[in-house]
Amino acid sequence: MSAPALTRPSPPPRTDRPAAVVRGVVRTYGTGPTAVRALDGVDLDVAAGRLTAVMGPSGSGKSTLMHALAGLDRVDAGSVRLGDVELTTLGERQRTLLRRERVGFVFQSFNLVPSLTALENITLPLRLAGRRADAAWLEELVGTLGLQDRLTHRPHELSGGQQQRVAVARALVTRPDLVLADEPTGNLDSRHGHALLTFLQRATRELGQTVVMVTHDASAAAFADRVVLLADGRVAGDLVDPAVATVLAAVAGLEARRAEA
Repeated sequence: MSAPALTRPSPPPRTDRPAAVVRGVVRTYGTGPTAVRALDGVDLDVAAGRLTAVMGPSGSGKSTLMHALAGLDRVDAGSVRLGDVELTTLGERQRTLLRRERVGFVFQSFNLVPSLTALENITLPLRLAGRRADAAWLEELVGTLGLQDRLTHRPHELSGGQQQRVAVARALVTRPDLVLADEPTGNLDSRHGHALLTFLQRATRELGQTVVMVTHDASAAAFADRVVLLADGRVAGDLVDPAVATVLAAVAGLEARRAEA
């Protein structure tokens, strides 16, 4: 993946106001003795214009937290705000429109539409919203991600790395308030994974984009400005400007405490 300088017009100045705020969020699946409390009073501020990684053991609530931030899953208690919008008070249609307009998604499995070309997949969120693409921004994304000669190809004609780059372009094409990336390097080799993480890091630093990334990989988490550690549905730690060694140590500590419990 090439990495020319990003030249989008200057992003809004950084602000101390968080892009998203989670307060006292509880989400339980099931009832009775088999009920599972996936989120147990989570409080989290997602800094605007930063890359935040979320880590934790299996079953710690990572995916549920992502779903709550996106308005994909209703919570049982607490508050979830995206900017100035309280998601917990929105109906299903309102939440769908909010996701379309203000949230971008990058999935481990790419989730591209097989019958559409790369360009059609990238611009799909805009077409669903009845909006035209910003030609300059689209050209910049395509060029920065090295997709110029792949726009007419369908997903089965692309490598895994190319498919993931198409998915990233699709997530950013609407210039969303928040990008949620769920194990975005999970299906990539180390070279393409490194290139993708470098781009996400630069997108936050140079474009002011806000990204929350769930990962189990300490090397991936080290690209983040901050790592939030979850355990048993609660925030159990917080690392700023993480390094691989500190992430590994923090995760090992979580697992040790869990084993002792």
